[in-house]
Amino acid sequence: MVRALLLADTHWPRRAKDLPPAVWDEVDRCDVVVHAGDWVDVGLLDALERRAARLVACWGNNDGPALRARLPEVARATLDGVRLAVVHETGAAAGRERRAEAAYGPDTDVLVFGHSHIPWDTTTPGGLRLLNPGSPTDRRRQPYATFMTAAVGAGVPGHAAVTVHRLPPRC
Repeated sequence: MVRALLLADTHWPRRAKDLPPAVWDEVDRCDVVVHAGDWVDVGLLDALERRAARLVACWGNNDGPALRARLPEVARATLDGVRLAVVHETGAAAGRERRAEAAYGPDTDVLVFGHSHIPWDTTTPGGLRLLNPGSPTDRRRQPYATFMTAAVGAGVPGHAAVTVHRLPPRC
């Protein structure tokens, strides 16, 4: 079993000077940190590379040349037998499951994505699990800033036991 921290849309340092302490605590506890893009600055990538046991990450639409040079558009990894893909954008919510299954389903068990800042957890008819952790730093129109943790393993129904963490409002 692999413990994973799922992040997206950190928009650092535009939306926050640092990640919330609860997120850094999870970085220290987890076996892998998964980031689905919109870092904005390479400083956070550098910090997570230094501190995380393992990092699986992609770039997002707000990430410039420096981040795109270091990160793929789609990141892939296998975690305890579970085939994971990480991408920033999946398009509109309507039709997302169909599009994701067509694009990733045959070779992927879990797809982590970002962009909307809205937590999302669904499974397609073909069994592809779609997860969006929201944003820990920019809640937009959501009631809370969020991130996810997941226990990932081939023996877990749905391949991941997922928890959405709500962060307290910033002062």
